[in-house]
Amino acid sequence: MRFADIIGQEELKRHLARSVDTGRVSHAQLFTGAAGAGSLALAVAYVQYLCCRHRHDGDSCGECPDCRQIAALAHPDFHLVFPVNKQGKKSGEVMLSDEFLPRFRELFAERRGYVSPQDWYDRLDLGKTLKGMISAREADEIIRKLSFKSFEADYKVMLVWLPEAMNEEAANKILKILEEPWERTLFILVSERPDRLLPTILSRTQEVAVPRIAPAVLERAAFDSGVTDPVQARSMARLAGGSLLELQHLAAGENDALRHENFGLFCSLMRLSYNDKHLELVAWAEEAAQFSREQQRAFLLDAARLLRESFMLHAAIPEVGYLWGEELAFCSKFAPFVDSRNIEPLIAQIESASAQLSQNGNPTIVFTHFALAVSKLIKHL
Repeated sequence: MRFADIIGQEELKRHLARSVDTGRVSHAQLFTGAAGAGSLALAVAYVQYLCCRHRHDGDSCGECPDCRQIAALAHPDFHLVFPVNKQGKKSGEVMLSDEFLPRFRELFAERRGYVSPQDWYDRLDLGKTLKGMISAREADEIIRKLSFKSFEADYKVMLVWLPEAMNEEAANKILKILEEPWERTLFILVSERPDRLLPTILSRTQEVAVPRIAPAVLERAAFDSGVTDPVQARSMARLAGGSLLELQHLAAGENDALRHENFGLFCSLMRLSYNDKHLELVAWAEEAAQFSREQQRAFLLDAARLLRESFMLHAAIPEVGYLWGEELAFCSKFAPFVDSRNIEPLIAQIESASAQLSQNGNPTIVFTHFALAVSKLIKHL
């Protein structure tokens, strides 16, 4: 995984290369950003650049043994930890990342480093309710592995993907090594939700913020993926929200069914809200609660997008909108009910519901409160 393999992020790639070239390598770094922005891929490319013996022109060579092994996630001095779980787990059974490493390598290679948590959980076949976790036993393994001397590279590297999946016991166990690591040891955390990490972990790491990919870069990526219509490519780049993964789903039509389902759920919520159908809103919440957490988050993101687009239609600036088909038809009629008085409270309700779901809030309670709050904001405009 070379920097050249990363879509966009040119300024950040130059910064990371320059930090290695000048010897300013912080022992504990926290890469933060969405999977579709390339946070994991960028972290691996950074490790490869650090360990490459023939790096030049701001990138690793990609040909030396170190580069080949790191690109395959198989270097003896490059250790990986990520959330794991499985269906039918026995009581007291402890699972470690190493048991699932072949599957993770396979997925990483297939997606060229752009792997979302849901991609990984789907590969593990966890279903709607199970999620991956990083156990206290895994934290013990982290400390054990890093206590050995390096085999080939100048650095020993421990990359923890999604450290927010650690329980408190596991997080506390790695605090000491984050504060006082062994010599020439690099700790990299790659997080989508740094707000869920312990403050003591945040204070011991140097953040590397991975921004969303610029729309112009995604537009070029859309053309590269086979989209030929410039208007469609521009719309997809905007709808992707800075995520290469979302752009790929849009270009392949993979999310069409989910987007249509989310749109139907949104229309139903808004119609029931306008008509003050409280009992039906409770039934709506119960339906939404049956989805997986990732589907629930996807719905909330779609709802926020449709509300913002409706607001722009209400404000008579449709030229900056990115709607077509049934979404445009509905939002054009719905737009009068979204203006400057309720758009911010509506988005705040979505953000609150999303945060509560991320904190394992009861989805039935979360969506019931959300639906009734939306009803009040829509009806009393």
